[in-house]
Amino acid sequence: MSRNLAEWLAYQERVNPRSIELGLERVRHVWQRMGARPPARHVITVGGTNGKGSTVALLESMLEAAGRRTGAYTSPHLLHYNERIRIDGIDAADEALVASFERIEAARAEIPLTYFEFGTLAALDLFARADLDVAILEVGLGGRLDAVNIVDADVAVITTIDLDHMDWLGPDRDSIGREKAGIARAGRPAIVGELDPPAGLLDALDVRGARVVRAGADFFTERHPGGWRWRHRDGTVLELPDPALAAPVQYANAAAAIAALHATDATDAVGTPLLAVDSLTGAAASGLQRVRVPARLQSLGGDPELFVDVGHNPQAARALAAWLAVQPPARVHAVYGALADKDVAGVIGVLGPYVAHWHLAGLEHDSPRGMPVTALAEHLRHVLPHASFDQHDNVTAALAAARASAQSGERILAFGSFFVAAAVVGAASA
Repeated sequence: MSRNLAEWLAYQERVNPRSIELGLERVRHVWQRMGARPPARHVITVGGTNGKGSTVALLESMLEAAGRRTGAYTSPHLLHYNERIRIDGIDAADEALVASFERIEAARAEIPLTYFEFGTLAALDLFARADLDVAILEVGLGGRLDAVNIVDADVAVITTIDLDHMDWLGPDRDSIGREKAGIARAGRPAIVGELDPPAGLLDALDVRGARVVRAGADFFTERHPGGWRWRHRDGTVLELPDPALAAPVQYANAAAAIAALHATDATDAVGTPLLAVDSLTGAAASGLQRVRVPARLQSLGGDPELFVDVGHNPQAARALAAWLAVQPPARVHAVYGALADKDVAGVIGVLGPYVAHWHLAGLEHDSPRGMPVTALAEHLRHVLPHASFDQHDNVTAALAAARASAQSGERILAFGSFFVAAAVVGAASA
């Protein structure tokens, strides 16, 4: 029986009772049955806790500026599933996704796959058919046992390591770092984008035999009026414009992306470098200026101005706080909803000094993991006993309340989950 895209996605959600099932054997067997063709002449994987989606978009934008044919795989999506798989910057069509799912279903037979694994295989399948120069693959919540890791990447990027998904990855940064290091390959570059990475990450990369390239040790960033400078210890220096993405943390993401391109010395079948050194400055500069990533401190305009961000853990909250700290003074209204497995207290504690009023939203109708607004309010009262807040059953109601109460010249910041961001961006585009 033929299915449309919506029917395929509904089927994938129920065909495997587990929404998350780490491990490579099942998905590798299906990929081998499908022929296991390389997804592109070069592959870059991007893992870490935060900054993955932005780093993928920066790499994609820089490579497209250099005239390379790219594929990008990210998750989750914001408004439409098709956003997860892009070829030359264009979202995959329904028909292409359906055809790929049909091929996956025929190949998997008795092998169970999760929703995420179907999507990963579809990305690899569509990329392999597209004659790509580069495939840029965002790793999911893990690393070593994530479905994306069935592909041997030419370069691995590890953006940041912080406490998230601890039930799956371990109780501390060292444990999480060891899992994330699993995307690196012996003898190939592994870019570490964090200035203070955990020892567990560095130890695991060393054991794997990766060629580690570290921020603050092998490459450096220096901001100055009118732009910034990227510098490598081999003497390479790039003078660059500021990124189009707003948050200060985007300089670190951009630096890691440039380091990945700088380190990619593999060649394709006819001996053509991925990106010649003398074209790196132009590609990076153009890519920085035209990159766009929805819901990464995205301004949706208006007065009061509305910003939306997918930040959902303390590290992401610290990035938001760093941005707020350098903005012109303005009263901030927060629209906040969270999943129950997140460190809500940690997020609230970081952003508390910057938020004048909290408009709390329940997410239990959006996801089985969604936190009801009553529980969210209890966390807020515990961390900030004197905080000003109101409670709403959903994001739409919380956003409406923020818009009704915020005055001209003030600021609305909506964040906490992809579900929050999707509701806010969807309302703005309706």
